[in-house]
Amino acid sequence: MTYWIKYLDCFLRTCLILKKGLIVFSIMRIFSQNLTNYNIPLPDNSIFRINLAWINSLDELNSILKKHKHSEIFMDLPIGRTKPPNNKYSLDDLVSILNSNKNIRYFAISNVNSSQDLKNFIDKIPKHVSLVPKIESPEGISNIKDITDILRNKKIIMLDHDDLFSNLVKKKESPEKFKHYIISLTDFCQKNNITMLRTIGVIFSDEETRDTQYIK
Repeated sequence: MTYWIKYLDCFLRTCLILKKGLIVFSIMRIFSQNLTNYNIPLPDNSIFRINLAWINSLDELNSILKKHKHSEIFMDLPIGRTKPPNNKYSLDDLVSILNSNKNIRYFAISNVNSSQDLKNFIDKIPKHVSLVPKIESPEGISNIKDITDILRNKKIIMLDHDDLFSNLVKKKESPEKFKHYIISLTDFCQKNNITMLRTIGVIFSDEETRDTQYIK
């Protein structure tokens, strides 16, 4: 097992894609910005993820983008996030940055429950950017066709299975439904050639000493 896999922070795998009667694995590997704080090397053809919840200012964001101007960027905008860190930015703050950085190819939106949650973004996000709804609730899974029907470019979704399970608990639904929701969403993606991203690893370290990243 190589060094970068062993200390993987965020490795997201796509659904199966059927092509010419053969099963082909199409893989996206998306790695968190936090990895580079510890000099962990990223493999070639990696996609660099910037989670705006962890970015303290637009100046900091622009500095990171300048440093990684040759990398393909996946930007994640937290909507309705309460857990720390929870830095927040408006879409208007970010549109000019998206327009001036053509290597930002993906823009994820948290807590998408219906296509209505995306309509404001569809109108403003530059056409070179693929909008990626983040599915975190039973409602999002129930409305997945409605959500994906309005996506342009390559159709991609993210699944946050931790928040999905938390939502089930809050709604007092049986935890046994969790597996049902996962299977239902996976089947839909496979049948409709939609890429589904899922987190399959995180990093833990005793090197972190900052507290401002968690609570301002």
